[in-house]
Amino acid sequence: MTDASSPGKSVRVDAWLWAVRIYKTRSAATTACRAGHVRVAGERAKAAQPVRPGDEVRVRIDGFDRFLVVREPISKRVGAPLVATAIEDRTPPRDPTPVIAQRDRGAGRPTKRERREIDRLRGRSDRDDLDV
Repeated sequence: MTDASSPGKSVRVDAWLWAVRIYKTRSAATTACRAGHVRVAGERAKAAQPVRPGDEVRVRIDGFDRFLVVREPISKRVGAPLVATAIEDRTPPRDPTPVIAQRDRGAGRPTKRERREIDRLRGRSDRDDLDV
């Protein structure tokens, strides 16, 4: 595949994350490493840290972690079918995000109808306040 695809080779972690399409640009992968969002074998990884086949990489993206295993150290961006051979994704499935009731700032006091809708979203009934 590439010159770094033989078994004993290694590649920089930022280049690998870019090559397997975790980040859109290599500079974004480097920035994530500097910010501490990338861990290799449980330790914070610098951008130049080498990864080899079998290494576990944890990447924090959009507030949740992705758990990846390096199958093949590639340094050049390749097509999606080849990416599937270079990476093993062990990320658990995400829970659906809950609906959060929010009002626009400066919208004023909610009307009676809006308040009842907010109460319904929060799981409260209209009669909870009347039980004295």
